[in-house]
Amino acid sequence: MPDLLEKELALHCAPALAGIKAGNLLTLQYARVPNLPLRLEAYRAKFAGCGVSFCILQDSGKRILLLVYREELLKAHLAQPGARWILARAGYPQDGTLEALLAHLKLRLAEERAFPHEIGLFLEYPPADVAGFQHFHGQNCKLCGHWKVYADPVQAQARFARYDRCRNALCRKLEQGMTLTQLFACTPRQVDADKMTNHIYM
Repeated sequence: MPDLLEKELALHCAPALAGIKAGNLLTLQYARVPNLPLRLEAYRAKFAGCGVSFCILQDSGKRILLLVYREELLKAHLAQPGARWILARAGYPQDGTLEALLAHLKLRLAEERAFPHEIGLFLEYPPADVAGFQHFHGQNCKLCGHWKVYADPVQAQARFARYDRCRNALCRKLEQGMTLTQLFACTPRQVDADKMTNHIYM
């Protein structure tokens, strides 16, 4: 049986781990994962060499909200004009570093009762879909999958299917006895994301 933390990471963060998505989000319960902060710190160290980062966005003492992300992919996504416009409206620092943007996201999460809508940008949702969600208050979407789609449902559906294949393949690898460290932690940063994903599918 896969370790619970490994299973949760595979279920919720497979695309980011595999390098086909900028970021994934998951909530982890202290009661279910012993030594959770120490284990996350160990993952951070092991995965740093392949460009995967772990950022604790919230820590209530009972649960942790964790962002697993690919730094270069996330920087590129947040640099899009549409993303920059949405972030500027929400008070994020203009021309700030990724660390500054993440720090502001943490502040927004601490201040808001619900997730601030722009969090979708940190999960590589298209800016047009984030803007559409904000404008229509989550209603009238063209497609509902990994996120609510307002702009291009055909492209989004293809991405959803790819993410699902990646997640299912990674979960199968864990069921076969492999670990996330074996699959990803020793992979050089320069490895092509599609080749890495193909490695999972094999």
